[in-house]
Amino acid sequence: MAIKQLTVYVQNKKGAMASLTDVLAKNDVNIRALSIAETEDFGLLRIIVDNETAATKILEENSYLIKAIDVVGVKIGDKPGALTGALDVLDKAGIDVEYLYAFMARTEKHAYVVLRVEDNGAAEAALEGAGYHLITNADICKL
Repeated sequence: MAIKQLTVYVQNKKGAMASLTDVLAKNDVNIRALSIAETEDFGLLRIIVDNETAATKILEENSYLIKAIDVVGVKIGDKPGALTGALDVLDKAGIDVEYLYAFMARTEKHAYVVLRVEDNGAAEAALEGAGYHLITNADICKL
């Protein structure tokens, strides 16, 4: 049930992010979630999009270096402590979270969290076993 995340290497220079997002927009690819980390020379843009196949093709055609990986998406309540609950489930299952980022859903009662873990299957089983709803690619397309 994992969702696809694209990691795009972006030059750390003025206008680089605008160029990348413009390429996606002109090709009707909608960014649903993003996270960026920077170094002196480049940024690591992690994005969840509504059409991973089209985004990959478009960005590669425009000379971007891209890596697609599976990540776990989980729906949590939009209230204090909700994230802690999901992270506790993973901790108790012995699953280390490499990184995470969140984005709001179109409802006021939920947030979506993207988790990068070593074993997606184990994380999914632990979270579902604790009653959490996992996000699918179909869910991403509905946002």
